[in-house]
Amino acid sequence: MNQILTYSVYGAAILTMLIGIFAILTKKNLIKIVIGMSIMDSGFNLLLIALGYIKGGTAPIFSPAVEGKDVIMVDPVPQALVLTAIVIGFGVTAVALSLVIRLYRKHNTIKIDEIKTLRW
Repeated sequence: MNQILTYSVYGAAILTMLIGIFAILTKKNLIKIVIGMSIMDSGFNLLLIALGYIKGGTAPIFSPAVEGKDVIMVDPVPQALVLTAIVIGFGVTAVALSLVIRLYRKHNTIKIDEIKTLRW
């Protein structure tokens, strides 16, 4: 049962990334493309957290030091990487949205097809 749950989390993460990639590749609206980038980033973060999970594991900072007893600890590196990736993803999304706003102010459109035909 636990193995099925683990694979379903992996599947959900990969499906979320694929939905984001689909939005990036097929949409013509720049706002929708930025949203697709954010969705893909969320799927990647979910996959990293799922890969670092250990059943019954505790955080290393909360694990008591008991002699003669094996304590299962979760690896904190994926959690730290995901925390950093969330902050970087937020920054990338903010910059992308600010570029979309600048393009809209200059060209009065956020559709890629119309922007490609315009001259700077």
